Amino acid sequence: MPPAKMKQEQIRERVRNVTRRIEAQESAYETVTVGQIVSERARTHGSRTAIDVFDRGQRATYSDMDRLSNKYAHALRGFGVRKGDRIGVMLPNRIEFPILWFASAKLGAVLVPLNIRYTPREIEYILSDAQATFALVDESAWLVFSAMKPWPQHLAKERAILVGQLSDTAATALDALLKDARDSYVEEDIRPDDLLNIQYTSGTTGFPKGCMLTHDYWGIFSYQAASWDDQPYQRYLSAQPFYYVDGPWHLLQSYRLGGIHYLAPRLSSTRFIGWLKQHRIEWCQFPELIARHAEAIDEDGVTCLKQILNWGWGPDVVRQFRRRFRVRTQEAYGMTEIGFGTRMANEFDELADSSSVGTRAPFRELRLINEDRNLTSDGEIGELWVRGRGLFKGYWENAEANAASFEGEWFKTGDLMQRDELGFYWLVGRMKDMIRRSSENIAAREVESVIREIPEIADVAAVPVRDAKRGEEVKIYVELREGCAPDNFTVKRILGHARARLAVFKVPRYIAFTPALPRTTSSNKVLKRELMAVADPLSGAYDAEEKRWR
Repeated sequence: MPPAKMKQEQIRERVRNVTRRIEAQESAYETVTVGQIVSERARTHGSRTAIDVFDRGQRATYSDMDRLSNKYAHALRGFGVRKGDRIGVMLPNRIEFPILWFASAKLGAVLVPLNIRYTPREIEYILSDAQATFALVDESAWLVFSAMKPWPQHLAKERAILVGQLSDTAATALDALLKDARDSYVEEDIRPDDLLNIQYTSGTTGFPKGCMLTHDYWGIFSYQAASWDDQPYQRYLSAQPFYYVDGPWHLLQSYRLGGIHYLAPRLSSTRFIGWLKQHRIEWCQFPELIARHAEAIDEDGVTCLKQILNWGWGPDVVRQFRRRFRVRTQEAYGMTEIGFGTRMANEFDELADSSSVGTRAPFRELRLINEDRNLTSDGEIGELWVRGRGLFKGYWENAEANAASFEGEWFKTGDLMQRDELGFYWLVGRMKDMIRRSSENIAAREVESVIREIPEIADVAAVPVRDAKRGEEVKIYVELREGCAPDNFTVKRILGHARARLAVFKVPRYIAFTPALPRTTSSNKVLKRELMAVADPLSGAYDAEEKRWR
């Protein structure tokens, strides 16, 4: 057998083994609520540190977290919170946030997380849409929160609770509610299908939609994450905001494995690696920006890391990271609505720099659908549809979005993928993020990932520009790093890099520079609709075909 064919057959056998293991994990799963996870771990690991919010000097054992979440639940119940009530929570990464989440899980309340950077308009929209009747707000956000106009209809002002200390407000303080609250077991009928979060996701168009996330969603999501590891790591770092889904699933992942969860204040490119070394972290979700920064400053890569999760890194960044840190990188695909959809198992370590997002994750069935609404063949691009246990229950009070997003049990992700004959998937772009040039489909994501490899570039966004001859042309908006100039040399470097790595029809024709790309306040995603809404999209751009500035 030729070596190439032999290697492919070996990979095929490993795919079969991984599939069998996933099926065994699915069979072994025990249905659980989040409150049950908290109480069970208190019984098995009671005296062990569960969480360390090191920037604030806040620590708690597994027993502490169980007892405190009971206390918070009784305090909230005494304040009038009942099962099914929606609670807006506007907190930074502080220990009160996960305690409140666990308390809501035990009480049956539904958390509605709010980005700490939201404006009064954004806060009001989400609280009104969710029909929240209570709110817990950090002292640092109280003034912005109080500036809402109009005030949400369902939220009485006296039902807003202050977390922290402010001398110039008469608001009810969380500490005051907790003063006489019991820490005994919370009696409430909580079921796996009950809602725990309404998680608002901000796309690049329209208003945010509230994803309804149940206890079963979180149980499956955390099980997917925990079953990924070859061994239960002891030290986990999360620098993602707890008001997104990343923070909670990171915490539940460490909970399922009995580890210590180190919660950082926020992402920081200058402090992140120092945190890894200081706390001897073994697992984390590692941002590509920080990996690139480590390479740029020639960072010492000696850490205690054993494995990291990376999302959508370019092949060069993966290779550089693995050389520098000597640690496994694991790619995956997921979104708020589905948890993990795919993951790259450790058995396929040689594919780490292939850009593949792996094979199906536990409890996930995948299909790719083409424009004719038929299943794609291997190698063809299609929209990813997902079904399986533990998906979100749909968008809160949004029948139109639900009708557009579901086909029976199948959730239509809006992401475009390719699948090979072995069952590996590649993310190639968004359905609405494609550029069609002379009958060729160009994934904006691919163009962006290549251009982003250039060290002088902080970020880039590729968008279509109408063209009479080719239908659409590729235009990129480039945000340069501090100290770099938008000159002819930079243009030449971009084009040379693109031409060396992209098919000729994918190379951007137009290049424009911007001090900062417009972004959403909630998820920091680039607002491409604003880039595409300019009156004259060619004005001020460099035309690579005509070799001139317009």
